[in-house]
Amino acid sequence: MNRHVIAFACQGSQLFGTLDMGTASGAVGVLIVSGGNEIRSGAWGGQSTLSARLAREGVPTFRFDRRGVGDSAGENQGFRASAPDIAAALAAFRAAAPHVKRVFAMGNCDAASALMLNAATLPGLDGVIGCNPWTVDAENETAPVHSAAALRRHYLRRLSDPRQWARLLAGKVALGKLAGGLRTAAGPQARSALAEDMRNGLAGYAGRVTILLAQGDRTAQLFASHWGQDSRVIGHASTSHSFADAQDWLVEQVLETLR
Repeated sequence: MNRHVIAFACQGSQLFGTLDMGTASGAVGVLIVSGGNEIRSGAWGGQSTLSARLAREGVPTFRFDRRGVGDSAGENQGFRASAPDIAAALAAFRAAAPHVKRVFAMGNCDAASALMLNAATLPGLDGVIGCNPWTVDAENETAPVHSAAALRRHYLRRLSDPRQWARLLAGKVALGKLAGGLRTAAGPQARSALAEDMRNGLAGYAGRVTILLAQGDRTAQLFASHWGQDSRVIGHASTSHSFADAQDWLVEQVLETLR
């Protein structure tokens, strides 16, 4: 496998990316977009490992640090303002690997959200693979990180456990936190403006979309509660936000989408 570090520009700032090339000059490539403030290697090097695995399958893969993150200069403006960074990375990828005819972008958490928000406006983007998309609105920092349905399942399990009743009677349960959780569990699922923006972003997009969910992950559960039924969603019993316990499955789903 050949690995190259590539510098490119985004609105006057110098960004850095890493291109992994397999032995075969594949015509379909993957652009990995980092979530949160992660550097392009990903959590515990997960994105670096994924990129290498895809390259060994003959899929050229490019990952990058957006402005203000990792090796890249500029100001970090967050995932909602990352469309120029993604567009610049797409252009840099195509310039560095001109044999690549189609590019699919892949992101986890708020990187998936960024792709879903902007897919229709990103030039040269042929497909989106969104993993465990983030749906908590930035302007609402106190928004619950659990869906109402997930909380109901959680409290039903606790109510059937005699040890939890013993902890309650012994005063070992924070009553304020318990009351807040019960109120959320009893109420309807709070609306997510971000999820609606993501839905609108995909509405005008003609490329292929695959959404992968780790069904034991809280972010994925919250997304599912906001999103509803969608034939593009594929779930796995993984409890890992980054699919650390399901890497083989993740690679296979990416390859299947590219096919």
